Amino acid sequence: MTKHVAVLMGGWSVEREVSLSSGTACAAALESVGYRVTRVDVGRDVAEVLSKLKPDVSFNGLHGRFGEDGTIQGVLEILGIPYTHSGVLASALAIRKDKAKTVAAAAGIPVAHGVLVSRFEAAKRHALPPPYVLKPVNEGSSVGVVIVKQGREHPPQEIARPDWPCGETMLAESFISGRELTCAVMAGKSLGVTEIRAATGEFYDYDAKYTKGGSIHICPAQILPKIYQQIEECALTAHQAIGCRGVSRSDFRYDDETDTLVWLEVNTQPGMTETSLVPELAAHAGLNFGELVTWMVEDASLDR
Repeated sequence: MTKHVAVLMGGWSVEREVSLSSGTACAAALESVGYRVTRVDVGRDVAEVLSKLKPDVSFNGLHGRFGEDGTIQGVLEILGIPYTHSGVLASALAIRKDKAKTVAAAAGIPVAHGVLVSRFEAAKRHALPPPYVLKPVNEGSSVGVVIVKQGREHPPQEIARPDWPCGETMLAESFISGRELTCAVMAGKSLGVTEIRAATGEFYDYDAKYTKGGSIHICPAQILPKIYQQIEECALTAHQAIGCRGVSRSDFRYDDETDTLVWLEVNTQPGMTETSLVPELAAHAGLNFGELVTWMVEDASLDR
């Protein structure tokens, strides 16, 4: 019997549009390989919608809060619908950047020095000596990230505006110059390492990630073999220490001049269009997009 897959997408986080792109691409790929697919633009009635649909599997194509923080995972556990990606605990832990860093550091992974600060305090005085990075403690896709450069006299003011959509708590981290690198993990193995460069500007921000031509992906990354291997080992260690399941992607910074490597975070719901980083890395490892999403559906389970 053909499996019925509900592809969850959209939602109401600041990453809604990214999720719609991921979900649409995955739904089309799943249909192309023979699954029966229902696209679900997730609202707050999602439990009622899924109870009526009764899918065999939920493919979680959500990004950001609710979809990536353990909440939808808990709903799916209650409904008894097997789902893709990480479970309740790993999802909740990974999205809290400060907590995930604590676990990663305890597992021996190098991390940048950082402190938690309210967005209002961070707008009044520098949270760290410049240069440093300010990021919302529980958002993805570089939403709300601000780089405070060397020599900047005043802290950023935009984070104190009344319509700030990214929460009250910020993580301030020492800025590590150099390369932006990422590594995907699937089925307990690394898929390889990609270097990411913004096509314009200095920072791989939201626009660079999701605007056509906004970024350049070098896959595999042209770095020293020992650094490549270290990144793969750290990504796998982070995946295991945080308790991730399915596919995850860890992000890193590497400074060639000082030979400094730091782990930034693990993404439990990485972008999943055909040109996204994980599908590119899967292709590098010999898996096409259809094979990748098929593996994810067949790997789906409860109690993840």
